[in-house]
Amino acid sequence: MKTEKKLLIAFILNLSFSVFELVGGIMTGSVAIFSDAIHDVGDAVAVGLSYLFERKSKRNPDKQYTYGYGRFSVIGGGFTTLILIFGSITVVYYAVERIFRPVEINYDGMILFAVVGTVVNLAAVYVTRSGDSVNQKAVNLHMLEDVLGWVVVLIGAVLMRFTNLIILDSIMSVGISLFILKHAISHLISIVHLFCEKVPKGISVDCVKEKLSSLSGVLDVHHIHIWSIDGEHHCATMHIVTKEEVTNIKLKIRETLKQFNITHITIETEREEEFCGNRQCLIKTSTEVCCDCHQH
Repeated sequence: MKTEKKLLIAFILNLSFSVFELVGGIMTGSVAIFSDAIHDVGDAVAVGLSYLFERKSKRNPDKQYTYGYGRFSVIGGGFTTLILIFGSITVVYYAVERIFRPVEINYDGMILFAVVGTVVNLAAVYVTRSGDSVNQKAVNLHMLEDVLGWVVVLIGAVLMRFTNLIILDSIMSVGISLFILKHAISHLISIVHLFCEKVPKGISVDCVKEKLSSLSGVLDVHHIHIWSIDGEHHCATMHIVTKEEVTNIKLKIRETLKQFNITHITIETEREEEFCGNRQCLIKTSTEVCCDCHQH
């Protein structure tokens, strides 16, 4: 099943259940259910946006977007995460307020809604379980956290049913929201790193340089830049010093870089006597060995 179709199914499930939750929150008087309903409405909007951005991201490169539209998927993941962060902060605010202004709760109704919530969100997790795009990972994270949230609500509702400790409702809401907030912020940081063109996670520039330098015919590798378009498709540019025939060297390099999932590669070849225009070399003194190039 394509990523876009999975996101569409997740959107329909999330939006439908959000309405169900809003009614449940009002009927039971549970701030945990009502706040989760608000959170799920935000999720539904976010998943809807993710679906649109994911469709856009599949378009082929053109004269306007020469690297393709992959980062639209990342933008979708960013919107989803920001909405989740805002929703979590809102829930914490209302849950803390309810601690000081407790109300009666329909525990049996709360248990029923928690069971339904767990089942529906498990279905959404199953639908979005596979896929490597930042966008789909963000949506799947939402769905998984919703499942955990409903399990906690279910356990809390059962405890309140037998202890009548109403404050547990607010405590659960705060705990679930802080848990979600922590993971959402972590995901947002990874998206920021991607847009700042940080070296993709799991790739070491030193390791790449070592692998390429060990290739027969490669005298030196420098001016290496590695980044990712969307968290899946990685790019690299570099200068290669060689005496051998250029075509063979490029084939070796491209084959080696496949193990790092680097598929878009730009290679500039140089001879030993050629002066590299890299600024890092230009700022070196004439007597100092340039660590980035082979020049003295």
